[in-house]
Amino acid sequence: MDKPKLWTKDFIMVSSTNFFTHVVFYLLMTSVAMYVTTAYHASQSMAGLAAGIFVLASLVARLFTGKYLDRIGRKRVLVGSLIVFFVVMVLHFQADSLAFLMVLRFIQGAMHGAITTAAGAIVADIIPNERRGEGTGYYATSMNLAMAIGPFLGMFIMRIADFHMIMLAASIIALIDLISAVFLTVPKADLTEQQLKEMARFQVRNFFEPAALPVSVAAFAVTLAYSSLLSFLSLYAKDIHLVNAASYFFIVYAAALILTRPFTGRWFDEHGENFVIYPLLICLTTGFLLLSQAHSGWMLLAAGALIGIGYGTVQSCFQAIAIKLSPPHQKALATSTFFIFIDLASGAGPYLLGIAAGFMSFRFLYLAVAGWIVAGISIYYAVHGKKAKMERKTAVAESINKS
Repeated sequence: MDKPKLWTKDFIMVSSTNFFTHVVFYLLMTSVAMYVTTAYHASQSMAGLAAGIFVLASLVARLFTGKYLDRIGRKRVLVGSLIVFFVVMVLHFQADSLAFLMVLRFIQGAMHGAITTAAGAIVADIIPNERRGEGTGYYATSMNLAMAIGPFLGMFIMRIADFHMIMLAASIIALIDLISAVFLTVPKADLTEQQLKEMARFQVRNFFEPAALPVSVAAFAVTLAYSSLLSFLSLYAKDIHLVNAASYFFIVYAAALILTRPFTGRWFDEHGENFVIYPLLICLTTGFLLLSQAHSGWMLLAAGALIGIGYGTVQSCFQAIAIKLSPPHQKALATSTFFIFIDLASGAGPYLLGIAAGFMSFRFLYLAVAGWIVAGISIYYAVHGKKAKMERKTAVAESINKS
């Protein structure tokens, strides 16, 4: 039987929106910490806060976007948020103080949360259920590409120009992002009036999708470790005299991820989540272990490849699980719930790890991160892996009995 079509015009357009939004995010994320320490003579913890406040604002916005998205309208939220996102990006040129920069970072972070929540809910309806793992994987690849291109542009521009050039590049990309979203056709949410009324009630449980919570906890643990890479890789590379190699780190990251993406998504759909998630977490642990011991360019880039395969793929797997386990009419809330935990880890991580970096070397920090991911494997097993294993055994037994 033929598989339902995945690569439609709208799937490509919403993936483009996801890509451009995250290019701006990562372009700024990997350069703002260094800018704050040099331009404002701030401490490493304040530099981490400047990076993390964007993500914390995104978290706050997701709480309300996931709840009210379908009442306001998905495309209305998407386009409206992109307009504010672009305007605030342009206002970065007027940031003549650290306080003003923090305010702009907070507002733009909130818009980022609204944009990605709306886009995630839209794509969840566009992807056929039979290709959930594969489709979510390819959609996440648009963000993974941004993970490579954004930091690469940031590091490259900081070497040849200053932060003002980064702001110009980010403003142009944000404008392209807005234009691409205008041409997107958004499926109408299939919700009853009773469901809309239930979602509108101001109750704590209406801000989170319970079915998505367990795997979101596992995603939080892994992303907390990964956040150390975004904020401090450039500083670590400077310490170990591998700045030139580090400028290609995220390019190798993306290349390794893209090469493995075509079959990891299919394996997820055909063999179950545990079949891919455990090897990916081991791969991620190995990547950070190698990073902590890097003394040459090839070691640094090999770590980038392993981390790209590990984190880039496991995050999309966790997202697919969150959506798969949630009721059909709660896809927007499930998406919001998942990314709230991702944002919480990405926002708190740079600040907490920035404090830790003040008491230890970056080498030891990344060694500790590798150990934390090992603990994350146990967390995944406890919150979902054990249950998924039993369900897989049951499904296989029923299939054998039917045949």
